[in-house]
Amino acid sequence: MKSILIVYNQANNERVEYLLDTLGVRGFTQWENVQGRGHENGEPHRGTHAWPELNNAILTIVDDDKVDDILTAVRKLDKRNEEVGIRAFVWNIEQMV
Repeated sequence: MKSILIVYNQANNERVEYLLDTLGVRGFTQWENVQGRGHENGEPHRGTHAWPELNNAILTIVDDDKVDDILTAVRKLDKRNEEVGIRAFVWNIEQMV
């Protein structure tokens, strides 16, 4: 099992949920109004007058064989509009209840 954290500009919310639905990923936890700044050249997303945009984040636990498909779909979404921003991070899940 793997854990995938997807952090994305809230403008992509419907696209990310559609991506998960299309790939058969049912379970996830979502956080809204997540603040941050990309590590390469991303603008701050703070929800303020100066930096009005915000992010959302989704955490999902999936079988290992779904990881590549999810990452491929995230890359495609990022390439469609790189300025908006989306990133995915993968961790091993050792145990789960």
